[in-house]
Amino acid sequence: MDLVLTVIEVVAPVFLLAAIGFGWVRLGHEYRIAFVTKLAMTLGVPALIFTALMETEIEPAALTAVSLAAFVGYAGLTVVFWIILRVMRLDMRTFLSPLIFGNTGNLGLPLCLFAFGDEGLGYAVVVFAVMAILSFTFGLWLVSGGASLVQIAKEPLVIATILGALFLALDWETPTFLTNALGLIGQLAIPLMLITLGVAVARLTPKGLGRAFLLSLVKVAISVAIGWGVASLFDLSPVAFAILVVQIATPVAVTSYLLAEKYGADSDAVAGLVVTSTLMSVGALPLILAFFI
Repeated sequence: MDLVLTVIEVVAPVFLLAAIGFGWVRLGHEYRIAFVTKLAMTLGVPALIFTALMETEIEPAALTAVSLAAFVGYAGLTVVFWIILRVMRLDMRTFLSPLIFGNTGNLGLPLCLFAFGDEGLGYAVVVFAVMAILSFTFGLWLVSGGASLVQIAKEPLVIATILGALFLALDWETPTFLTNALGLIGQLAIPLMLITLGVAVARLTPKGLGRAFLLSLVKVAISVAIGWGVASLFDLSPVAFAILVVQIATPVAVTSYLLAEKYGADSDAVAGLVVTSTLMSVGALPLILAFFI
């Protein structure tokens, strides 16, 4: 019961902030999505990712084993979801990246900390780092419809992710004043993303939500299966095993919606995935953790 309540406590703010955006639009107020998206993706999210990676302490052995397992896991998700989307004849640019990469940061990290303590948090951050690097390079390439490597390399998200991983690997730190400033900027990201999500949800149709529910259900089942298989293949320790499965099975991240909005994919469809998969995670994640605790 405590675990279920904790998941609800982590997920509830997502819906409360999204509800603010939803109500804002329904009341007829102006909301410039293009401006807010640019602000979040250029300043807020890059600062959040960089500081999260830089300030995490991870043992070298854990970094190697779990990093490789996470990479193989996401590669497996890519292949399976590519096949599914081809069969369903859905747009790869809109759906593939959100189905592959989950909310391993805002939801996965606190959940893993509660369930497995500091050891679990360390493993969870490794998976988050791998996901962030893949999501904001390969994932960005998918959403943008094949952007050039030069264009991808110029993205603030990519630069922040690579720098954060470098600082993490070399145990570097920015000066305290700069770290504090980046932390403040990073705090912009989550509220802006969630309120913008609510604005997008206000425009959704029941048809879009029905398809989103089906895809979210498929995502949970396949993610758990692949995470479990890869963890077994790499013979991970019990805690690392559990963390890999949980992190890979997290719901669609809000950043997927912002990327879709920025690059002209079907952002409303992605917003539906974020909402339905997050709602589903309230029941799915405690059930998954019950196998390991």
